[in-house]
Amino acid sequence: MLAAFPGRRVVVRTLDAGSDKPLPFANAEQEENPALGVRGLRIARRNPALLDDQLHALAAAADAESAEIEVMAPMVATVDEAAAFAERCRAAGLERVGIMIETPAAALLAAELFQVVDFVSLGTNDLAQYTLAADRQLADLADLNDPWQPAVLRLIGAVGEAGRAAGKPVGVCGEAGGDPALAPVLVGLGVTSLSMTSRSLGRVAAALDAVTEEECRRAAKAALGAPTAAAARAAVQGDGTGAASR
Repeated sequence: MLAAFPGRRVVVRTLDAGSDKPLPFANAEQEENPALGVRGLRIARRNPALLDDQLHALAAAADAESAEIEVMAPMVATVDEAAAFAERCRAAGLERVGIMIETPAAALLAAELFQVVDFVSLGTNDLAQYTLAADRQLADLADLNDPWQPAVLRLIGAVGEAGRAAGKPVGVCGEAGGDPALAPVLVGLGVTSLSMTSRSLGRVAAALDAVTEEECRRAAKAALGAPTAAAARAAVQGDGTGAASR
């Protein structure tokens, strides 16, 4: 994988097993509430060697190739977790360390987290799930698992503000990253990169090319002031910024 990107940045997420992605060698056979259980980085609580093996393998691959590797951990909730992960990465020889922000706790602690990591990536699917207390796999709750929900946007905005203050990157992955209507809002909230499927690249690029940074900030302000997801969409389309309509 690294050989395919000489001189380019490659971001690798450590094993994100658990919840809707269980693996027999990493997860318990049964948990009453796996979405809130031992998943992502938390697996290292039970099996620290599994994480260390990944980090040493990534470091060896990075030494063998010229790609600029960055490593991030999923399912972080505290500064202690982020600091311990960063220490283990750097002990393995990996210098650029980040975390996924998927929990409201991590979003609220973004300023402190930036003191111990180099970048963050917002996992909007899980962030919506945990913020709205709505299982992302239940179709009946699809309206709650919507990145346009004001509570989710305000958490993203808090992370973006912390990133701007720290001068560090804030990425977005998940379905939100590929939404051309939402992309200008995310940029206005302080997001510096968007991750999406290849089929979304053209539409998102066109949406961002059509607006200025100031228009993105106005769109973000309009969305943050809305009381509902529908109102947030309407506010961005109708506030005169042009962010979603140009």
